[in-house]
Amino acid sequence: MQQNIMTGRLAGAPELRGTGDKAVCRFTLIDNEYAGKDDNNQAKTRTVSVPFVAFRHDAKRIHEHCRKGDQLIVTWSLRNNNYEKEPGQTVYGYDFVVEDVEFGAPGPEKRAEFQSGRQHAD
Repeated sequence: MQQNIMTGRLAGAPELRGTGDKAVCRFTLIDNEYAGKDDNNQAKTRTVSVPFVAFRHDAKRIHEHCRKGDQLIVTWSLRNNNYEKEPGQTVYGYDFVVEDVEFGAPGPEKRAEFQSGRQHAD
């Protein structure tokens, strides 16, 4: 199985459904990537957004500890999620499945939480 790594920031709050072995967390990471040069020979970028799904322990960790704007480093694999909508009518799709996750730099929401916690502790 091929595995990939993406570093990006959370586009919104992670959404959790289920608990324990049935926990599923969906979230989207965004990042900018090089997109060539413009007519003035200046580097261009484009925004890339990738919707991920995490299960069980990783799902719970991401939901509990991450806020919009937080940086995540995700090792992921691509998996089919095809299903039959009606007999003979297959819907084809795929999921970017989290295999491993590391927490990176906090985003603005988490930094504000840290700052608020420090002010209350003083």
